[in-house]
Amino acid sequence: MKKAEVSPVEDPELRMLESKLGIAFKDKRLLVQALTHSSAVNETDLGDSMSNERLEFLGDALIGLVIAQLLFESVKDFNEGDLTSLRSQIVRGSTLQGAARGLCLNRFLILGRGERKSGGADRPSNLEDCFEALIGAVYLDRGFETASQAVKRWLSIPIDEALTQGVMKDPKTALQHLMQMRSGEIPKYRIIEQTGPDHSSPVFVSEVSVGGTSLGQGRGLSKSASEKEAASEALKKLAD
Repeated sequence: MKKAEVSPVEDPELRMLESKLGIAFKDKRLLVQALTHSSAVNETDLGDSMSNERLEFLGDALIGLVIAQLLFESVKDFNEGDLTSLRSQIVRGSTLQGAARGLCLNRFLILGRGERKSGGADRPSNLEDCFEALIGAVYLDRGFETASQAVKRWLSIPIDEALTQGVMKDPKTALQHLMQMRSGEIPKYRIIEQTGPDHSSPVFVSEVSVGGTSLGQGRGLSKSASEKEAASEALKKLAD
């Protein structure tokens, strides 16, 4: 967002951004503040307190809380270390920067002239900070529930990726948690084939399905092994 003749709060580009976000701010000043880099405060009439640094502090804490609560409620058999590792995969600079780009925040950042000329609109740290500040602004303007929904919606891709490709060692557990988050349904397994005589290491073929739709098949020397392979195949398919 470039400096305009009108007040930033009245800038028509704000309505474009609100449409992109799916959130109409009651207090437009909070949205402007979330977009305002510290380099711009001396070049506008907004004042030092209008940079996004304080909102960034608040948003960072909120994002961590929302993801922690989501994992705590969804991944009930993980210990503290597993939960921490999984959260770190979701809440990291690259994912927040990606979310900021997805929302086109680089188009709306309010920057000082020098910062803009040096490529500040696409600087990863600026995008990460702006995304965190935006979450803080949503919380102050619309409350925790709306902010929580925004975090889950805007970070849905890294959340899914972490659950399918992250620290989970058991593919059956990974698939169950992923499907519970996506649809609330639990995967069902069934043996569709068994070869070899009963007394000499039979080979089992399992199929996993969700909502009546087959997601994968697997083979193994035990029912458990074949189910794990079927779950792994399903995770690969869902990740494509």
